[in-house]
Amino acid sequence: VQLQASGGGLVQAGGSLRLSCAASGRAFRRYAVGWFRQAPGKERDLVTAINWNGDSTYYADSVKGRFTISRDNAKNTVYLQMSSLKPEDTAVYYCAAANYIGIVEVTSKYDYWGQGTLVTVSS
Repeated sequence: VQLQASGGGLVQAGGSLRLSCAASGRAFRRYAVGWFRQAPGKERDLVTAINWNGDSTYYADSVKGRFTISRDNAKNTVYLQMSSLKPEDTAVYYCAAANYIGIVEVTSKYDYWGQGTLVTVSS
């Protein structure tokens, strides 16, 4: 499975962005997916995750009510809609896939990683 993250950019605080994670291979449709972010000098943290068919999701407290993860298995793509963005959301965002149908909250369980896309939120 190969993952390609896109959609990052520069946005003002309060604005919105939608990230996409496009995957190769039909197996992706049976994989759990997570979005992680890493700010300069900080660890990579899980932001949100989705199970294989999209009927179960997880959100970190810091993004609940502002971010929405979804997936379109027909397009082999997972999306991260980010709204009410804050300067502290500034980071490189990575998508990752785990060979597991449920929600995966443990970073080490993810098998495949995209290259990352930079999100910068100005105040």
